[in-house]
Amino acid sequence: MIVKKSTCGFCYAGCGIVIHLEKGRPIKIEGDPDSPVNKGLLCEKGLAALDYLYHPERLRHPLKRKGNRGEGEWQRISWDEALGSISERLRSTRKNSGPESVAFIHGAAKGLQETYLRRFANVFGTPNVASMGHVCFLPRKFGSTMTFGYNPNPDYDHPPRCIVVWASHKPKIAEFHKTLEAAEKGATLIVIDPRKTALVRQGDLWVRLRPGSDLALALGMINVIIKENLYDKSFVNEWTVGFEELKRHVQNYPPDRVADITWVKKECIEEITRMYATAKPACIQMGNAFEHTINSFQTVRAISILKALTGNLSIPGGEVYRKSLSIPDRYAPELTLEHMLSEEKRKVRLGSDHGFAPFYQYAHPPSAIKAIVEGKPYPVRMAYIQGANVLVTYPNATEVFKALMGLDFLVVADLFMTPTAALADIVLPSASFLEFDSIVNPPYYPIAAVQQKAAELSECWPDFKILNELAKKMGLGEYFWKNEGSFLDVILKPVGIDFDAFKETGVLSGDKEYYHYKTTGFATPSGKVELFSDRLMEWGFDPLPTYHEPLETPYSAPELAKEYPLVFTSWKSEYYRHSGQRHIQALRKLHPEPVVHVHPETAATLHINEGDWVWVATKRGRIRQKAVLSQDLDPRVVGVDYAWWYPEKGAQDQYGWRESNINMLTDDSAPYSRELGTTNLRGVVCKVYKE
Repeated sequence: MIVKKSTCGFCYAGCGIVIHLEKGRPIKIEGDPDSPVNKGLLCEKGLAALDYLYHPERLRHPLKRKGNRGEGEWQRISWDEALGSISERLRSTRKNSGPESVAFIHGAAKGLQETYLRRFANVFGTPNVASMGHVCFLPRKFGSTMTFGYNPNPDYDHPPRCIVVWASHKPKIAEFHKTLEAAEKGATLIVIDPRKTALVRQGDLWVRLRPGSDLALALGMINVIIKENLYDKSFVNEWTVGFEELKRHVQNYPPDRVADITWVKKECIEEITRMYATAKPACIQMGNAFEHTINSFQTVRAISILKALTGNLSIPGGEVYRKSLSIPDRYAPELTLEHMLSEEKRKVRLGSDHGFAPFYQYAHPPSAIKAIVEGKPYPVRMAYIQGANVLVTYPNATEVFKALMGLDFLVVADLFMTPTAALADIVLPSASFLEFDSIVNPPYYPIAAVQQKAAELSECWPDFKILNELAKKMGLGEYFWKNEGSFLDVILKPVGIDFDAFKETGVLSGDKEYYHYKTTGFATPSGKVELFSDRLMEWGFDPLPTYHEPLETPYSAPELAKEYPLVFTSWKSEYYRHSGQRHIQALRKLHPEPVVHVHPETAATLHINEGDWVWVATKRGRIRQKAVLSQDLDPRVVGVDYAWWYPEKGAQDQYGWRESNINMLTDDSAPYSRELGTTNLRGVVCKVYKE
């Protein structure tokens, strides 16, 4: 038996895995005890990786649509024919409508595959590469870096005396267990979440806020810190700018007003603030949920200010700074060939008319959908979708369906037939993370970890190879590499090794550097923490975090709330990643059906019993989910299951994408987050009634 060490690719946490092979075939996968990320732990998704790899419904050959779009009739074709057809349509669309009329779309972060896709788009000449970054990770990244110049990680190993887990529901198993270990060593654990999560049961205090009101709570905490002189005066005086402006600003957010906005009692706001501010060192573990509102970026700005005011930046047990790795990350312009895209084309990127911040360098997904449907500001004729089920994961799914049906030509590269792939003209069979070599550089941990090829299935190609071969068909081969191995060697060149040598090394890690700012200052224009941001003011954004009530909430739409008296939120199932893995029986048994969590008091007034199928509705539509009665939520809140579709329903029923899909309820219209274009995906008024 042969053993290979690699990295799980289901999500982008970077958990190390050990692959056991017999006669060249993977037969077992387990967590790698030597991994600095997960130390042998592995979630249910990772443990089911072989079920994913060998699943009988994997796409194994290129397919060409027969008949009308969405009818589910396919013809098997060769890779040569598939790439030839795609190349021909790319050329003709560019010639007749301009390169910007082609959109390249990828899903949740999967790694260097996205780097390669962006490189291809830049060489082709379109500015329109759409990602989910505006609702996942980019608010955390840019909210932090705009405030103090780096994206921190909690220093669990020290350990901290206090950990605030904010909107983080067990997204990364390693971080979950590190939090528990720190709590066992005596750290105070505060959980801020509308739902009673697993960590709440282990914690010292649970803050059950109204979904989507996180920014108001953070501003209220800042108010208490300043009013009660709980801030680190030495650090604030020496290493921040804008304190007096901040002090005046947060007078608008006294605890009693914030209590009305957030549904958190005034006394609780004051208590958690004192617990956090007086328990140095402390850290805040930020989750994804508050990136789903129009206040996404500014919420992170406010939380970053909390970290700075309490003097927890770059200290042992606080918000640790790590030196950058010597290799280029996946956004590096030398890898994406940003210089190949003209400034003229950048200016017409979809969404640019909204005036988003200059650090947002993607096509805005809702703007892309509207351009396809309405032809404004110009028509989008063709789309290439890499590993994204946008019909289930984009807001306002009805509009997304209309857009996909209206495209002249649609290509989808994926591992399974999905509701989105079912609408394509050509479907390409992608390889799973067990089928190609790569370097995983997760955004949450400063490491680069090896991913090793352990299997090869039929005609399933890695996205690297698909784009490489498509580039050759387009006459663009000179801008790419012979194979992914050559590409990976280029990335590793700065550390003096090639990929073969990296297979032996396994991991590169960035070292912690405490109090780094005392040597270099903070990586901001002032060299200090920018509580008040001159750059944001110059760009026309709020220089201090300011709470804006989203549309369709009980406070912004009181008349609508009379018809829709509840508020919905959602969370990701620990057994699935977004819309994926619904095929995998081992995981489906753990979470077989879409469920909506309803408080027993609310259920009683609606005559809903445990296990009843119910309708959840907003003014856009309704979906069907199974009721679970739970006291883990405020009676005014329901928790709706996310990203549901039904592989078993087949193409004739379009895989049931409408039936239980939360994005039948959401909106994709402005106003968006002014900085990053975030849509409002939670905290929206709804109603629930028995089927």
